[in-house]
Amino acid sequence: MSDRRTAIVAWEALFRAQVTVLRELGKDFPDGLSLTEYDVLFNLSRYPDHSARLRDLNKRLLLTQPSVSRLVDRLSARALVTKQTDPADGRGTIVTLTDAGYALFREVAVVHSDHIHRLLDAALTQDELETLTVLTDKLRRSTGG
Repeated sequence: MSDRRTAIVAWEALFRAQVTVLRELGKDFPDGLSLTEYDVLFNLSRYPDHSARLRDLNKRLLLTQPSVSRLVDRLSARALVTKQTDPADGRGTIVTLTDAGYALFREVAVVHSDHIHRLLDAALTQDELETLTVLTDKLRRSTGG
């Protein structure tokens, strides 16, 4: 069991590292595309047919449900995704990545993944990266996530 001060120092280090890294990686996104918008495109690209129910997509994103709905509306207005009523359940919404949305995702993903690799490779060894993955997954699971 850790002491309180050690836990707080570790949290502060984790939080500051996340903010610093996200600011650096934010440079990867072209004007008009935010990290959260990219996250929607990224997650949709991983679903079969690049389609998902809005409620399922919402579970993968780090936003509240109303925020995800507004974000999807903005992406839809830019023709990067489409929205339609779920034919199996009229209460649900299906969100689908358009060809233009997928092309933008792929274009940004190449730059973004290269930047992630360069940034992490310069700071951590392979063993440290694997340890970081284990520790952050363990922390996330401990909160039910």
